[in-house]
Amino acid sequence: MKTLVTGVFALDEYRRAALEDLGLELTFHKDERVAVDCPEQFEAVICNGLFSFQDIADFSNLKYIQLTSAGFDRVPMDYVRERGIRICNARGVYSIPMAEFALAGVLQLYKHMDFFRENQKKHGWEKHRNLLELAGRQVCILGCGSVGAECAKRFSAFGCQVTGVDVSAEPRAYFDEIVLTEDLERAVPLADILVLTIPLTEQTRHMINRDLLKKMKPGALLVNIARGAIVDTQALIEALHTGRLGGAVLDVFEEEPLSWDSPLWDMDNVIITPHNSFVGEKNQVRLTNVVINNIKSWRI
Repeated sequence: MKTLVTGVFALDEYRRAALEDLGLELTFHKDERVAVDCPEQFEAVICNGLFSFQDIADFSNLKYIQLTSAGFDRVPMDYVRERGIRICNARGVYSIPMAEFALAGVLQLYKHMDFFRENQKKHGWEKHRNLLELAGRQVCILGCGSVGAECAKRFSAFGCQVTGVDVSAEPRAYFDEIVLTEDLERAVPLADILVLTIPLTEQTRHMINRDLLKKMKPGALLVNIARGAIVDTQALIEALHTGRLGGAVLDVFEEEPLSWDSPLWDMDNVIITPHNSFVGEKNQVRLTNVVINNIKSWRI
């Protein structure tokens, strides 16, 4: 089966051999932004944002898509469903580093680590008397999938009460309570920390809007490691300016890269990172296992 593998997947000798053992005839295409020659020859692709740069309809014989991302928002899913194309994501690959990142960001704000870092640069010995404790805080995690579950595991280990918000209220480990998505407005006002881990869809776009932000507990933190467009950026800026929010940990944005003149850059209570929370040294091992197992399941 002719398979296109883009540069988002580390196709070393081991991975190439493992995929070829599954009966795949591989073509490597380094840059997804460059048009693929003769796309109609490929029945399968391993990619990330390929279809943001080239029309999926060009791949007229496509039967299988393996994404190296957890989200499906860069793929025209209506087309995929209409054509009966099998699609798999990288579920679970990035959950651990993302959850660690969310926890680290909250602790950085609670413990005012920027203050100590600046004093270290100046060789200054100055105490900070307003450090906060994470234990006993109410954490609301919007999205109880793989990333949300790993976040819940870590925040609960720090003594937090964790509420999950999801399309199913089925009990899950590390969550003290699960409420349905339509009850989000009931959960948000109780939260000291709101963590976003849901996928971006038309239903979740700007789910965190001006009205919802006004309902948040004064001084609460917002953590977004999901997709930028889940949050109305202007409404977020207003909530931070007015002090309604105590701070934010933002790894994703509606516009990426974040505009150089965005006021978010200069807010002392905001941590900004360049869509980096997914990075971990074990990602490629986990991704390889997911890719191979998914293709095995499909080929059987």
